[in-house]
Amino acid sequence: MNESEMIPLLRRIAEALERLAPPAVAEVPLDAADAFVWQTDPDRLEPVPRVNRVDIGLLKGIDRQRETLLDNTRRFADGLPANNALLWGARGTGKSSLVKAAHAAINAERPGALALVEIHREDIPTLPRLLHRLRDAGRRCVLFCDDLSFDSNDDAYKSLKAVLEGGVEGRPETVLFYATSNRRHLMARDMIENERSTAINPGEAVEEKVSLSDRFGLWLGFHNVDQPTYMEIVEGYARQWNLPIGPEALRAEANEWAVTRGSRSGRVAWQFVQDLAGRLGKRV
Repeated sequence: MNESEMIPLLRRIAEALERLAPPAVAEVPLDAADAFVWQTDPDRLEPVPRVNRVDIGLLKGIDRQRETLLDNTRRFADGLPANNALLWGARGTGKSSLVKAAHAAINAERPGALALVEIHREDIPTLPRLLHRLRDAGRRCVLFCDDLSFDSNDDAYKSLKAVLEGGVEGRPETVLFYATSNRRHLMARDMIENERSTAINPGEAVEEKVSLSDRFGLWLGFHNVDQPTYMEIVEGYARQWNLPIGPEALRAEANEWAVTRGSRSGRVAWQFVQDLAGRLGKRV
């Protein structure tokens, strides 16, 4: 093959390789937004222009949890020691809403003080790569994982344990980890019982599983709300968006909604208000 024949062939090969190779992902600086989602394949921080959250003043029935998490987050923003936090308890009780609202409240006090970075549960094994990227980013970050839990044959919790406290590098001083879960110990009961029944030393096997929760210095429990608190949440939402409905009708409809759902929680209250606002032709 002579040179004139070889050049077009090499050009076609180069073009084919360029099509196969993914384009380089531009690095997004942490000051580009106040919130990001960690995406993999390829690794990148994707800015979130508008966070789906509610104002912290609308979160009712969790006053102690709210003040504790706010104080912890405020200390972290000030460069003081703060704890990783596990928010656990009943579904729909405001765990993830509180994390996002606390981040917004601190940034309202100190604009740009904190970045919120969400990592999905299935991406926990990539956590060391994310922390390496955040370590020298020059901005304090609250790393957030919603609905964190582990099932049988899931070894991802070992990566999380090492990152939180036990690894050689450990957690960067500029990163705080907040997680929500329906389980206090992040493991299903049958998973823990299976470890106890099959291990040579049951106590040590269970201790390894349960010790993951111990890596969180702050535990905040959330529980189902009572009737007065549920109504207080509904009325707070109705006032926030000026819904044109009388108090008696509002309470009657909210109670009927909760009965049909079989539960009372902040999530149920929000779903009712969305339905009510839609029927009244109001935007929320």
